[in-house]
Amino acid sequence: MTYEKQLIHFMSRKKYVPLCAQEIAAHITSEGSEFKEVRRDLRGLLRAGRIVKLPDKRLALPKDEDHVVGRIIMNRRGGGRVITNDINKSAIEISSNSALTAMHNDRVLVLVERKISTQRSDEMSAKVKSRLRGKVVKILERARTQIVGTLDKTRQLWFVVPNDPRTSHVIYLPGFRFKGKIKAKRGDKVVVEITEWPSKHNAPEGKLIEVLGSSKKLGVDVESIIRQYEISSKFPSKVLSEAKRLGVNVTERDLKGRVDCREDIVITIDPFDARDFDDAISVQRIANRRWKVWVHIADVSNYVTPNSALDKEARRRGNSTYLIDRVLPMLPEALSNELCSLKPNVDRLARSVEFTLADSGQIEKVGFHSTVICSKHRYAYEEALAILKRPATNDKERMIHNANKLAQKLRKTRFRAGALNLDMPEQKVLLDSKGQVKEVNRVENDISHQLIEEFMLMANEAVAKEIKRRKLKALHRIHEAPDHEKLDNLRAQAILMGLRAGNLANQKQAGKFLESLNGHPLEDVFRVGYLRCMKRACYSTHSIGHYGLAKKDYVHFTSPIRRYADLIVHRTVYQNQKHQSQMLEEVADHISMTERNSSDAEFDSKLVKLLAHLQRQIDEGKSETYTGLVTEVRSIGAMIDIAELGMKGLVKRLSMSDDHYHYASERGRLVGRLNGNEISPGYLMQVQIERVDLHKKQADFRLVNSKFSKSKTKKKQHSHQNFSLKKNKFRQSKKTKRKRK
Repeated sequence: MTYEKQLIHFMSRKKYVPLCAQEIAAHITSEGSEFKEVRRDLRGLLRAGRIVKLPDKRLALPKDEDHVVGRIIMNRRGGGRVITNDINKSAIEISSNSALTAMHNDRVLVLVERKISTQRSDEMSAKVKSRLRGKVVKILERARTQIVGTLDKTRQLWFVVPNDPRTSHVIYLPGFRFKGKIKAKRGDKVVVEITEWPSKHNAPEGKLIEVLGSSKKLGVDVESIIRQYEISSKFPSKVLSEAKRLGVNVTERDLKGRVDCREDIVITIDPFDARDFDDAISVQRIANRRWKVWVHIADVSNYVTPNSALDKEARRRGNSTYLIDRVLPMLPEALSNELCSLKPNVDRLARSVEFTLADSGQIEKVGFHSTVICSKHRYAYEEALAILKRPATNDKERMIHNANKLAQKLRKTRFRAGALNLDMPEQKVLLDSKGQVKEVNRVENDISHQLIEEFMLMANEAVAKEIKRRKLKALHRIHEAPDHEKLDNLRAQAILMGLRAGNLANQKQAGKFLESLNGHPLEDVFRVGYLRCMKRACYSTHSIGHYGLAKKDYVHFTSPIRRYADLIVHRTVYQNQKHQSQMLEEVADHISMTERNSSDAEFDSKLVKLLAHLQRQIDEGKSETYTGLVTEVRSIGAMIDIAELGMKGLVKRLSMSDDHYHYASERGRLVGRLNGNEISPGYLMQVQIERVDLHKKQADFRLVNSKFSKSKTKKKQHSHQNFSLKKNKFRQSKKTKRKRK
């Protein structure tokens, strides 16, 4: 028998005052023999952070004593912020001296110490915003048990420099000797386990677990990232056996009770190198100038049942991870790439949403069905785009044209409702056989991507509304409003650049500002700036809406092959499974963490390859020239975004040889004292790599002098002087276009 629910209920009462364990046990049960069980459950609640122990050893609920449980997101300065599952609590700032020995993504117990008030004022309003500050009092759960880094040595001690720059301490290896099978040399990538770390003021000690090899050896860089983020690359044999028993084909028994859509024209559109096809669509013209749209999603829930070996492994992984050179799937390939994947010309099970749309794109009717489909064709985005640029030649191509027209109507409606257009081009890095960068391709969010995106958003919202209508407990995808203080700083920067930003805290005004940037020289600067103000979307048991999409109700439904949240939603809506609130809260916290973990790993896998590519240019003396867009100016120099590489870098102020610059903070730019040159956000400069720091994962660039001769500098100055004039003309042309509409 467990007493956890009774204990939480007892301590939640209004008249409860903190009591010691013995006193609480006496209130819960009168049987002396059961006291041990009550105290055991109290210890379990303490370890989980669901109750706290006060200095006098009495026990209370965290919220009653200004304690909060959450995940700490570390920064490079040794501090960070703690995010919680409580939608009513903002992030809690943690200074480097108040973090104990917490590491990135650890689950911690925090004592909220005080609120920091920051005055916020603008021409629209004057508000005081409070930020929470606290200190970590206990580390409840380590996100990682092992650290990956580079082996190094002083005269007497071996130590490891962590790969993650957010881990600010090196790990010493006392008594380390090359014994047995462990053979390592200075500079090798290794895996260590921390054995002792009593205080933030002392360096942690650890033991060597594994030697990955030289960082220059093929594959070691990405393998280091896999080990650093503790992402499983192999499945347990029990999981693989369970997947194998499911077979490779849909059976007659699977078809019972399903709507047969195998005769419909169903297609998939995905990246050219995709193998796990989650979603498919079908669009048909029906009577009275209306449309029938089917969104078919792979039916993973039919095969992955609750508490099975497959389910437990999928929940542990949380999601698939897409690294630069490989995919680490949430499900074994027998399911992710075969039995569940909506491959062409084979029968597949699906969970489907059926829409009836008016010609304007307005939704008139929605239905939810379990179906069987047979995809008629698999298109890559590039193929779909080529079809949309020419007349259709067959029924499938005509359907793609019709789907695109509907999708664009849905897109316009969504932006009119307040959704923010923050689409930015992505860069896909391609590697050669040696694992080195071969080329970087720019991937635009063109109409072929938007076609699929709009139908998936429509399906996610429809399922969320159905969950709300049926009053079901589920996992919601939430996105909170951006930080007002950061928006104020962005607005101030816009004013410095002569732009009218309006009140960026108002979603519709922010949308108009972003729309007004289309085609503007500063478009990318302020889109990136606004993205930095945004909070990260996550999962929650509470439906508070999605700010960026301007949707009141939203879930993830369309990718159950690669996201565990979608699998939970499928079970909720289509199988009527009931979920306990506590279980859903634990899953929401866990998969929000695994999503951040995978996102960081994906970014790092691309970054280490790009940094190695730049380092080779230095070593070989063959530096390539890139165009850098200045996105931010600081006293140290200019932060640049290099589109050709899809990465950021720094041009240090003191390295700029065309002038002697100083930072004019009131104008947000660097100003030259000798020639009067100016560098501000939106400025384009030709740069080459200067220095690569593989430990900090940073790159410094230098200006290419030939591009900044005295005569060309004057031309640049001239263009800066006419910059406001160009912006005024740009604004006037926008107004003229709006009047014509």
